[in-house]
Amino acid sequence: MISKTRKSMTAAVACSLALSACASLHPKVTTPHLDAPAPAAPAKPPAAPPPPKEVIVKVPVPVKEACVPKAFPRAPKYPDNDAALRDAGGAADRYQLMAAGRLLRDRRLTELEKQVDACR
Repeated sequence: MISKTRKSMTAAVACSLALSACASLHPKVTTPHLDAPAPAAPAKPPAAPPPPKEVIVKVPVPVKEACVPKAFPRAPKYPDNDAALRDAGGAADRYQLMAAGRLLRDRRLTELEKQVDACR
């Protein structure tokens, strides 16, 4: 027969073998060397910028203004209209009517151009 001490010793050896077998199933954890620098922590991604605030932009609406003021005089009755030229007695009379009409048109055009230039 096996003695009591031998039985307990056999049991102790069997337990130690079982524990060592279980310990070998876990991966070994290595301790870092004190000489080597610690690995850098993974960089965090930059924080997302806050959403833009709603901005209301008021765009001024241009007011349409007439370049020619309302007080500007109306066009005159030009003397060289079709009826006056037909009723003229001769070529010299028609020429005088056309010359007078041209002078009135030039004067009015000069006034209108001043107003339009002031508007620009």
